[in-house]
Amino acid sequence: MLSEARKEEVISLCQSLVRLKSYSGEENLVASYIENYAKRNEFDDVIVDEYGNILLIMKGNEEGPTVVFDGHIDTVPVQPSQWELDPFSGEIKDEKIYGRGTSDMKGAVSAMITAAISFAEDTNKSFRGEVVVSCSVHEECFEGVATRKVSEHVKPDFVVIGEATNLNLNRGQRGRAEIALETFGKTAHSSNPDKGVNAVYQMMKLLTAIRELPIPEHEVLGKGILELTDIKSFPYPGASVVPSNCKVTLDRRLLVNETKESVLAPILSLIEQMKLDDEEFKAEASFSIGEEKCYTGALIKAERFFPGWLYSEQEQFVDQVYKNLLAINPDTKLSHYSFCTNGSHFAGEANIPTIGYGPSAENLAHIDNEYIEIDQLTKVTEGYITIMKTLSSL
Repeated sequence: MLSEARKEEVISLCQSLVRLKSYSGEENLVASYIENYAKRNEFDDVIVDEYGNILLIMKGNEEGPTVVFDGHIDTVPVQPSQWELDPFSGEIKDEKIYGRGTSDMKGAVSAMITAAISFAEDTNKSFRGEVVVSCSVHEECFEGVATRKVSEHVKPDFVVIGEATNLNLNRGQRGRAEIALETFGKTAHSSNPDKGVNAVYQMMKLLTAIRELPIPEHEVLGKGILELTDIKSFPYPGASVVPSNCKVTLDRRLLVNETKESVLAPILSLIEQMKLDDEEFKAEASFSIGEEKCYTGALIKAERFFPGWLYSEQEQFVDQVYKNLLAINPDTKLSHYSFCTNGSHFAGEANIPTIGYGPSAENLAHIDNEYIEIDQLTKVTEGYITIMKTLSSL
């Protein structure tokens, strides 16, 4: 069990981080706080990379694996008028800490930091390898893109994602892609629409056909959902003019072993067939490209394609961690994420053995009046210590 002093420490740290607003690209205040906190608490090294990720390194006195515990420090914005409490107060009420980022995911970050300090104290740093707490940026915009820098710096042997699992052990996730569709028409006065080609109507035909495509499904991860999330026409506003251009964004949930080519192929095939059927039909499909500015001034630019991943229950690192978590919490279950995480880079791109373990339920992320239960926060801290002991010995 976690001591009362350690419980108080993780609660206080969570409150302190929540009080510092850290929207994506504006994480500087919370990053600076974490950096100073780590230096006061005997981490062996603190690295701030070009994107602003903060890496807190605790070194054991023997050679061994590098175990990364990753939690993002950026949050989605708030509408204060929709909150009953100040979203940046960290107020405690009914054994819960309230505020933006409590569950997603400053609670987990606080628990990882506290656990690393506790693990070093309990072992007198007599453990194999090193534990790295990765306090990463820009996850809400770019799942896994900023953490490419983390892998470059510390080259993990294992990764633990701290996104919410309700204290269950997750062994995979669906990925995510944003597909950009564009249809091209011909402008005309809306009083003479036959003189033009309406790009919105062309898009409607394409979307109707796309909705008839079979949805791939995985026995564990579920369906590779494809959903329309955005639509725009040009010119806008369209005052008495037939639109010559229409753009939409589709959100595609990715399953394991899906590639950029395999995901786009059915849509590109539809477009080619529709061109054969209608000589006026013109369309393109690609993955959206995003660009975001970090608080350091660096730019992140990448295609929005974040792979899915899944590890077998029989993998040694999964099995051993699971058994040891069961010993401290018999209610622990094996599960997987339904949403996308930084695991898209660590596991999906870099093939680094990865698991997920965090406090709170998935549905508490991004909501008004977000909170974390103190019981979950303290239990996950104990769980992280257990995982550190387990993975450092493999």
